[in-house]
Amino acid sequence: MHILLTGSTGYIGKRLLPELVEAGHRVTCCVRDAKRFNPPTDVKDVVDVLEIDLLDPESLKNIPKDIDAGYYLVHSMSSSADYAAMELECAKNFCEAFSQTQAKQLIYLSGIVNQEKLSEHLQSRKRVEDELSKGSYALTTLRAGIIVGSGSASFEIIRDLVEKLPIMVAPRWLETKTQPIGISDVLLFLTGCLAHEQTYGNHYDIGCDDVLTYKEMLMGFAEVRGLQRRIYTVPVMTPKLSSYWLYFVTSTSYLLARSLVDSMKIEVVCRPNNLRDILGIEPISYHAALVRAMNKVNNDEIASSWKDSYTSSGTNITIEKYGSVPSFGCFKDVRRSVFRDRETCIHRIWSIGGKNGWYYGNWLWQIRGFLDKLWGGVGLRRGRTNQDSISVGDALDFWRVMEVDKEQGRLLLFAEMKLPGEAWLEFSVQGDELVQTATFRPLGLSGRLYWYAVVPFHAFIFNGLIIKLTE
Repeated sequence: MHILLTGSTGYIGKRLLPELVEAGHRVTCCVRDAKRFNPPTDVKDVVDVLEIDLLDPESLKNIPKDIDAGYYLVHSMSSSADYAAMELECAKNFCEAFSQTQAKQLIYLSGIVNQEKLSEHLQSRKRVEDELSKGSYALTTLRAGIIVGSGSASFEIIRDLVEKLPIMVAPRWLETKTQPIGISDVLLFLTGCLAHEQTYGNHYDIGCDDVLTYKEMLMGFAEVRGLQRRIYTVPVMTPKLSSYWLYFVTSTSYLLARSLVDSMKIEVVCRPNNLRDILGIEPISYHAALVRAMNKVNNDEIASSWKDSYTSSGTNITIEKYGSVPSFGCFKDVRRSVFRDRETCIHRIWSIGGKNGWYYGNWLWQIRGFLDKLWGGVGLRRGRTNQDSISVGDALDFWRVMEVDKEQGRLLLFAEMKLPGEAWLEFSVQGDELVQTATFRPLGLSGRLYWYAVVPFHAFIFNGLIIKLTE
């Protein structure tokens, strides 16, 4: 079958693509930025890549007409404050374009919407579902609650809270019930429904057998990690305070934290359906999903992470816009150092950030990350998905990877921290030297004052960094 896969660079899409390829399907991957499409080589070489923008109907006219089925794995929950309107417009544009193909089925991964009163996030998912159902194809909707897997937003938030806080004074919504599901089972349901006519035109809630409160989910993770934790709930914490609580303690952005808090007040429990019987799937327990996720984390085998999405920074940057370093009107800090061993130098560059830190003056990097959090930025808590491998588009602490060429020894990072301007950090191996260049394009007078204020710190940090990379 010829499958159209939207959200190919997202958390679910990255994991679903290899499953579709292994099953022998021809896959056309829809991406907003082709430079960010970095699946394994054995997958990348056998799929087609189509660069489209769901907000641009003209670009959607390039969707092949011979599509047999498609997956809609797109959402914008943390991209902007008006994400609901954006999601609806994307769905309308896609529905119209997809209806022009020969496709018989579209599979949409949504959220559980069984309460009369829904959060803005869940209302948006339902409106998208209603819009997609208007097409000439049959819509199959899978509605999931908390998805548990290495790198998922929900799992990482649970992990952050439990591992960082031995005692939690938490909002009352921690007593809300939810029905989680492991990422491995989500993939089974997504692939199982494909071309299964019995699922055409239907919607199904998917989850494991465990119906848990968020408090019980946190304590379950603590049990898996062998940690003693105490959680106390209070009724007086407002949604805004709850959002800040999640934002400062975990790696989530404030926009995502606000949407999650809004949704966590709503029970997301599955209504009975026969999809398990139709597909012969028996979901694993919450405990088993946690164990699998932690094994992936411990072995540095995270296939995808929500942190690598552009929305994790709360910005709408693109590699096309920031993937080249400007020269006009910029301040630069250029340092050179002869390295002892080229391979060792490149390995250190490729392992920078995350658990390894920045090799020199880490406490200053941590202070900068803390200040960035206070100003509404991403801080350092995103870390990196894999410690020794890196691809274009990956998040790296408060940077975004714009260009990566290990053979040439070049790595270009763009700053996603809060700044009165724009900043790049570049590492480039030239002959027997490493050239390290920090570039800052100021925004007005405040940007220029900022640069002069941090020059003394740059002299300390950047000089120490390049020495550590080349020694």
